[in-house]
Amino acid sequence: MSVYAYICFLFSISIFLAFFTRKISARIQSTIAITASAMIGSLVLILFGYFGWFKVEDIAIHIMERVDFKNFLLNGMLGFLLFAGSLGIKLPLMKEQRREIAVFALFSTLASTFFIGILIYYATMLVGLRIDFVYCLVFGSLISPTDPIAVLAIIKNLKAPKRLSMQVEGESLFNDGVGLVIFTTLFAVAFNGQEPTFSGVFGLFLKEAVGGILFGFVMGFAIHLLITSTKEVSLEILLTLTIPTAGFMLANLLHISGALAMVTSGIIIGNWTRRQGFSERNRYFLDHFWEMIDHSLNSLLFFLIGLALLLVEFTFESSMLMLLAIPVCLIGRYVSLWIPYQIMSRFRRYNPYTLRILTWGGLRGGLALAMALSIPSNVVNISGNGMNLDLRDVIILMTYAVVMFSILVQGTTIEKMIETSKVIDPKRDAYVKLGGSRDYPPHI
Repeated sequence: MSVYAYICFLFSISIFLAFFTRKISARIQSTIAITASAMIGSLVLILFGYFGWFKVEDIAIHIMERVDFKNFLLNGMLGFLLFAGSLGIKLPLMKEQRREIAVFALFSTLASTFFIGILIYYATMLVGLRIDFVYCLVFGSLISPTDPIAVLAIIKNLKAPKRLSMQVEGESLFNDGVGLVIFTTLFAVAFNGQEPTFSGVFGLFLKEAVGGILFGFVMGFAIHLLITSTKEVSLEILLTLTIPTAGFMLANLLHISGALAMVTSGIIIGNWTRRQGFSERNRYFLDHFWEMIDHSLNSLLFFLIGLALLLVEFTFESSMLMLLAIPVCLIGRYVSLWIPYQIMSRFRRYNPYTLRILTWGGLRGGLALAMALSIPSNVVNISGNGMNLDLRDVIILMTYAVVMFSILVQGTTIEKMIETSKVIDPKRDAYVKLGGSRDYPPHI
């Protein structure tokens, strides 16, 4: 069968899983249930392969390899998911939290890369493996940025205090550019033998991050002008579709950050165009069209994340490193946030649960896995304890462990923490009024 056929079947399965999850309980996060179901299914297939039953494991692995999770996400779904997520960002709240978002996206991502890299370097020694420090930094760079898709899919449904929610969502949406520059630079040093220079890193940052933001602004403004010139709802919504399709592809062809371009244009359409270019009736259609796109693609993405277990090869040493990677990433995340938080808290009052929620709510997802899968195979071997392992397999295993822990454990346990933060937050009503909400269906 063709790749398109595989995607159609996987998409349908993910939708049915979302349907049955909702039928079982409205309190269950569908993304978490879909990921858990796919992971359990992967374990069953691996067990069948181990005992030589039905040979379905080979078929499933073939399907996952044909779908090409990395390219499918980074060059396809990502544009839709980021644009849909950024449509709900409210500028008044974002302006109020701009300093926090900027500091967490810039400083904390870079600091977390080095903290995690250092801790992983020493953790490998504990299990008897020897990994060069630069490869530990590569892992730190791909796992440090929080995944906006995972964050928006889970956190926004829990109705956290608006200020706190914007800090988590805003950071996750904007740290992609920083994380991509760090990962690209370290990747070039580790695998291409390039020497890092300040001018080279700064130039790459300007091209990727600043170029993406400027391109997103121009694209959003152009679509804004077109939408305000028509009152036909179907045409208005179709015009928004050109942003995550042709706009996202063009940004990638120009080698600028398509992710930041989608976020910037989504904020413009969601705040400026939504108010001036859409009637009250058409706003309702816009919101629910993109909500449908968001939910359906998220279902497919989290289903693929669960199935990605089929691409992981286990050994005892790498499994031990996998278990160590989870606390290492949590410690790195906490320390990188704690430093700027201690400084900013001297000048501004925060919810007492801010640091804990920012740490525990820093979810990782498909983006981290996609970057891990981009590491070349059979290029770097890791030795130790008589073992000879492929670096790519070890990094994918560690990444998968952190991603699954963040989705299945952090995603399911953060609700109680958020509920507590709302009870002790004296200004939560003001936050809700400031942030606003989606339009309710008008009389149609």
